[in-house]
Amino acid sequence: MGLKYQGWSMYHVGWNKQEIKIEPTGYAMFGYGMWTHRATTKRTALYARSFSIQDASGQRLLLCCVDLGCITYAMRQGVVQQLQQQLGTAFKESHFALMATHTHSAPGGCGFEALYNMPTPGFVPEYLQAIVNSIVESVVQAIASAQDTEIRMTSTAFLPETPVAWNRSLQAYNRNTDVEQKTEQQTHLAIQREMQLLGFYRQGKLQSFISFFGVHATCLGNTLNAHDGDNKGYAAAFAEQQLLQLTQSDDAIAIFAQATAGDVSPHFHGENQLKIRQKIKGEQEYLYAQKNGQYQAEQALQALNIENTQLIEGGIDAILMYSDLANVEISSEFAFGQLGQKTSQPCHGVPFFAGTPVDGLGAPKAIIHIMHLASKALRIKRLKNTTSAEYEKHKALYASQGVKNIVIEAGDHRLLGKSLDVVPSIFDPVIAEMNRQYKAGAIKESLLVPQVIPLQIIKIGRLSLICCAGEITTVAGARLVQTVKQQLSTSVDQVWLASYCNDYMGYITTYEEYQQQAYEGGHTLYGQWTHAAFQTVYQQLAQQFSIPQEQRHYDAVTRPKDVIKAELDLRTNRGNSKTAVTQN
Repeated sequence: MGLKYQGWSMYHVGWNKQEIKIEPTGYAMFGYGMWTHRATTKRTALYARSFSIQDASGQRLLLCCVDLGCITYAMRQGVVQQLQQQLGTAFKESHFALMATHTHSAPGGCGFEALYNMPTPGFVPEYLQAIVNSIVESVVQAIASAQDTEIRMTSTAFLPETPVAWNRSLQAYNRNTDVEQKTEQQTHLAIQREMQLLGFYRQGKLQSFISFFGVHATCLGNTLNAHDGDNKGYAAAFAEQQLLQLTQSDDAIAIFAQATAGDVSPHFHGENQLKIRQKIKGEQEYLYAQKNGQYQAEQALQALNIENTQLIEGGIDAILMYSDLANVEISSEFAFGQLGQKTSQPCHGVPFFAGTPVDGLGAPKAIIHIMHLASKALRIKRLKNTTSAEYEKHKALYASQGVKNIVIEAGDHRLLGKSLDVVPSIFDPVIAEMNRQYKAGAIKESLLVPQVIPLQIIKIGRLSLICCAGEITTVAGARLVQTVKQQLSTSVDQVWLASYCNDYMGYITTYEEYQQQAYEGGHTLYGQWTHAAFQTVYQQLAQQFSIPQEQRHYDAVTRPKDVIKAELDLRTNRGNSKTAVTQN
């Protein structure tokens, strides 16, 4: 079927989902960072779900969301290479967005960088290949299935009494000067309760859709042992079942993507929060995840009644740029008028190891206390020694990282100022794995975490979507949307945000939230100006996006450095656990 050139009111849209064919065989899952959180069975299938959207001029946008904890550059690079081979010039990298649901019950070990693979243990190339293959097949089949389709958008807000999400870092949230202060009894109101939706309609009937709503996929805790889609996966399954009944077709899909989920939990936060959480155990956790997913699915389906939606008309456009987040000079507009503020190398603070108060508690309090003392002592020692050759470097690092008590300097491969094997292995098996890899030469030059990060903006008609690599908090997301919207105000009416896109680089908190140094601040890697760096660079990208393509000037060349294969091979763990990938 051909496109109908009727005022851009019709697009050529296809969709498809493919199971990620990995059998769990004892590797640790990504998300909680725990050696013991291992998958030995499968509770639900994990999928790659894709949409192909083509406008009347032939511009094609590809959107894919996978039931995984995060996207890695390894995943995106592998998919891009295969799609370039299969689609040729019909594929534009800038027009491809790859998202994750952030379930904490899915495979780990799929990044080229070393740190987040430690619990797995190590890099698992078979897992990575299975994920890449599923994504590519889903995208290719989505393109092949395209038909004339209307796209409509709408938004809907959860009622206050719907128990779907709570702010898990209220003290940090309340530090923001542009929010109404919330009490411990109002954590459910200290979040973005609005869900944004793209609906796809044929002959006036809803066929498939994409939802954007931020809430951690952590209904399932770190003591379970199964691959599972968690709340987002259950939401998709429930919605797809309803759509199949309504449409009498066999190919409806629903994507439940993430938005401002950084400080948002699916578990109650408030008085007696731990006692309430601890009552949800084992099978009850799966029922809890299903119920949370049902809330999301029902909210979406109700809002997508065609009378509640707005027709999208207009062309497709996209822009993609990679930026070195460790070296961004902050615009004074986002630094309270200050000049010369910069980000720094990525660093993990003590709160990163302490974990979150309900969803994932970390190291024992005694160890956390020792980390605080050691980090503070190191800072004093470094800044006191003004004659040291590294004094200026350390001075700049602490100025950028601010109040964070630094444990890992990921850029310099330092743990409390020393080599990565300084901590005795007896403290934790993950530490033992880090020691093993370091001594084997597996992380001599390789990155511990990503540093060159993708920034992407896409547009469908008068709707723009910010594709953000990190876990961005409620207020940080709202401010970033406002920054981009100001630049695109003449060409778009709506600006939405999708998180966990295209790579993974930890958290993005506001400057004010960062000062609290809760878990989110401790995992905001590039320092207290990380969010300001995103505003700075996205503002620049949006400025280019607002002018005709042929006049744009931005860095379209920079990419992360090539992986050091010899070191990656040393981080590839094939001995402790048998890897199995289901064959087609």
